[in-house]
Amino acid sequence: MAKTPDTGQAAPDFTLPGIELAGGEVHQGEYTLSRQHGKPLVLAFYPGDNTAVCTRQLCSYTSGLESFTSFDATVWAISPQGLASHEGFARKHGLAFPLLADEGLTVARKYGITLAGAGLRRSVFVIDADGVLRWKHVTLVGLTFPAAETISAQLAALGKA
Repeated sequence: MAKTPDTGQAAPDFTLPGIELAGGEVHQGEYTLSRQHGKPLVLAFYPGDNTAVCTRQLCSYTSGLESFTSFDATVWAISPQGLASHEGFARKHGLAFPLLADEGLTVARKYGITLAGAGLRRSVFVIDADGVLRWKHVTLVGLTFPAAETISAQLAALGKA
C-alpha cells in the first residue's frame, strides 16, 4: 500500500465521476483535482453511503458547510460506491456538496488509505489553492472523524501561512 502524501507535498491529481444535489436536481459530472486549483479543497474519504458513521460525518459537514465556504473552500466526499448509490444517499440526507465515485479505489490508493479487504480508511485532506496538501486526518479504524470546526480551523490557517 502506498503511504499517505506528506503535508507540504502536491496532492495526487485525479479525475472521478460524481454527482451534486442542487435545488432538488442531481447533476453528474467529472471532478478533476488540478482543475480545482485557485481555491482550497477539502477531500473527505468515507467508507460507505448510508452507514451510521458516514451519515453522521457527511451530515455534519453539510451543516457546517458555511464555515468551509467562508474560506472559499469546496468539499468533495469520496467513497467506493457508484453514482446511483450516491444520488440516493445525497437525496435522503440533503447532502450539499459533490459525492465522487472511486469504485476501483484508484484514488484511495494514490492517497495511501486503502485497507486490504475492507475498502478505505476514513480520511480528510485539506489542500490549499495551489494544490498542496496542508493537513490530513487518517483514521485507523474509521469510527471517528474530524469535526467541521476542526477542518475550518485548518482552512483559516491557510490564510495565515
